[in-house]
Amino acid sequence: MTLVRGHRICFCGGMLPPLSHIETLAVHAGMDGLTEAGVHVPSIDLSTTNPLNGVEPGGESYENLATGGTPEPGDSAVYQRLWQPGVARFENALSTLERAEGTVAFATGMAALTATLIATVTAGKPHIVALRPLYGGTDHVLASGLLGTTVTWSDLAGVTAAIRANTGLVILETPANPTLELTDIRAVVDAAGAIPVLVDNTFATPVLQRPLESGATLVLHSATKFLGGHGDAMGGTVSGPDEWMVRLRQVRALTGGLLTPFNAYLLHRGLRTLPVRVRAQQATAAEVASRLKGHPALERVLYPGLPGQDPQGLIGRQCSGAGSLLALDLGGYAAAVRFTEALRLITHAVSLGGIDSLVQHPASLTHRPVAAEARPSAGIVRLSIGLEHVDDLMDDILTALLVARMPVGANANYTAPARSV
Repeated sequence: MTLVRGHRICFCGGMLPPLSHIETLAVHAGMDGLTEAGVHVPSIDLSTTNPLNGVEPGGESYENLATGGTPEPGDSAVYQRLWQPGVARFENALSTLERAEGTVAFATGMAALTATLIATVTAGKPHIVALRPLYGGTDHVLASGLLGTTVTWSDLAGVTAAIRANTGLVILETPANPTLELTDIRAVVDAAGAIPVLVDNTFATPVLQRPLESGATLVLHSATKFLGGHGDAMGGTVSGPDEWMVRLRQVRALTGGLLTPFNAYLLHRGLRTLPVRVRAQQATAAEVASRLKGHPALERVLYPGLPGQDPQGLIGRQCSGAGSLLALDLGGYAAAVRFTEALRLITHAVSLGGIDSLVQHPASLTHRPVAAEARPSAGIVRLSIGLEHVDDLMDDILTALLVARMPVGANANYTAPARSV
């Protein structure tokens, strides 16, 4: 079992000394017991059901898992929907990186958010205070009231006044999707008082930011993004105190929003290279943002690492870097469309945090359901920078910016170069 406190972890039959460097933790967390099993990497157990060790013990195991517990030594795991060893390995590893008491993994990031909202509603606290901007899916589910929640939209200054007797959660995302604004987590926690604060840490990852250390109660990830890192596995996680983890495991068991064993394997494998990928992608993003600053085709380059875009001085205090996402404001919808559709190396697709660079137009895609007054500007496109060489990315971006600057209709016969390797 991975022991988070003090960052001492069991590994390969022995106890490693206390570890403080995330690169080492990422490689070894969740890898305990492999030597005893005679393997070097975790096996994938695809069992959907497990033998029971008797009628009464089997029933007790079922009840324990269905109510949010975890198996004791000798217990049956009963059924994959209730508990799964490969998923537990991934959860333990991420708990170590986030320095959390526990983690519960789900099929997707939205499943993780849904379970958290269900847990607040069933506790009799259906009111949510949410700070915009947020990921469009989060904004949409809160605005819809589909899960029985009500929402008050706020900024930092309004958090305390927005709290009611039935407020169950304050939700924020930093850096924010898609404009990369930074929010002071500690200030939100102070304003929220006794109300739990959930931080969507998808953009920063535990490599750059650990919200629990700033006082947050819960940390959410779309694990599909940086944690997996290769665009081939979906998942979502919530990390935090044991009491919340019991509640979330119960919701997962009852609603069936489980992470599959194979995706758990891929996501755990992704964690092992997470620090290397995040820092390399961040370095390239910073260089891209710097080179594009002041380009005549752009109204603004939105990137927290640029001068003036971190007025609270949160980089270095709350987070260790600006990350690998940036947004470009081309001044209007038509230019944004021309730019997006002219890119050839950078793929036009949703998602982010993978090894290849992606571009999307948030206002017409992920943030399409967001209320008009909170929707991103139609001139903004969001870039997720991958592991390609910066010069190749800049060639693609600068060519697309030439197209974006053409007068409307002037590029009707323009054919961008074919994408090639």
